[in-house]
Amino acid sequence: MFSSPLPSAPRPSTQAGVAPVRGRRGRHLTVGAGALGLTVLLTACSGGSDDDGKGGGSTAAGAPARAEISVNLKGERAAAGKPVTVRLAEGELRGVTVTSKKDAKAGAPLTGKVSADGRTWTSERVAAPGTAYQVRATTKEGGSATAAFTTVAADKVNKLTLAPGKGTTVGIAQPLSITFDHPVKNKAAVERALKVTTSNDTTGSWGWIEHYDGKDRIDWRPEEYWKPGTKVQLRANLNGVDSGTAGGFFVRDYDTSFTIGAAQIVKVDLNTKQLRLERDGKTVRTLPMSAGTPGGKKRSWGGTTVLMSKEGTIRMNSETVGLGDAYDKMVDYSMRLTWSGMYAHAAPWNAAYFGNANRSSGCIGMSDANAGWLYGQVRAGDPFEVTGEGHKGVPAPGNGYGEWNLSWADWQQRSALR
Repeated sequence: MFSSPLPSAPRPSTQAGVAPVRGRRGRHLTVGAGALGLTVLLTACSGGSDDDGKGGGSTAAGAPARAEISVNLKGERAAAGKPVTVRLAEGELRGVTVTSKKDAKAGAPLTGKVSADGRTWTSERVAAPGTAYQVRATTKEGGSATAAFTTVAADKVNKLTLAPGKGTTVGIAQPLSITFDHPVKNKAAVERALKVTTSNDTTGSWGWIEHYDGKDRIDWRPEEYWKPGTKVQLRANLNGVDSGTAGGFFVRDYDTSFTIGAAQIVKVDLNTKQLRLERDGKTVRTLPMSAGTPGGKKRSWGGTTVLMSKEGTIRMNSETVGLGDAYDKMVDYSMRLTWSGMYAHAAPWNAAYFGNANRSSGCIGMSDANAGWLYGQVRAGDPFEVTGEGHKGVPAPGNGYGEWNLSWADWQQRSALR
């Protein structure tokens, strides 16, 4: 501020409003009140940030304190997947904001909490990869400070598939299901990022299972079938979470919501060869059918399966399910129950067996008219409860939605947070 040589100063004065300040080479400077005010003002306006994660700032004009912060993540290649920690050198923190240019796409700014002593703030979520962050801290003393850092981009990105679809209405047995593109080793960290809310505080639990194709999958299942009308919402706050070895980082958040429809259950009795649709506990209609042939590979699955999708007219080839060249035909009113190929569908070629014998290749066959009627009544998420003799056991949890064949206690044990 004083760049030119100073003139000789007069002797110090003791008059009111004038303070002596030691100058260069032992000389005294007489500085008036206005000059002192200017010096404080410059101090109050100084501050900024640097790549070592330290931030500078100050209080409002006229206050002597200066806010200094340190941030655990620093520079242009900071580690992703870690919480952001901001420490204040002196004083008490009022609040901290951590924002990025990606916030509009990747999620809201990082929120966090101040420690009991007021000196440290820690984010509740972790820093995402490949993101430039701006940090601003304010103190109770009126000061402020800023800092900045950028995280390293992810070498590998993990993605996921959500079911059911957003905005859909589904049956009372439909779980909330997430299948991951890459392996998830850090299951607890991923599960903590998944937030389920329901309109009626439904009791449920996440459970990790192996999807039919071998991928990692996690489903949220209620303790009992959903109550009709329940509204369900998932918020997957995964941006910045590390899947672990061979899995990669998640680089965005996900969300979905759906509604539970009518209380419909399809009850299949292998002994009587009858299928009964129940709605709200009352029988709507009973249909004769023929299920899988007992005693070999053509047996049907027993227990509870869930209608995954209504697929209409599709080609069914026995070679795709390990049954050789037994059949290859177009099949109407196809309703998928498992990934391994069990359907309910029209099977007019088996008409002689409807209500009399189980002689299909594993599916639940009906007449064209009855299959068409059932197809029009059911929706994805409706349970098919198969009882009676001659089935081949219950499907694995990942073969469709087979988790309903586990007790509630066994299902809860599949959570990584137990």
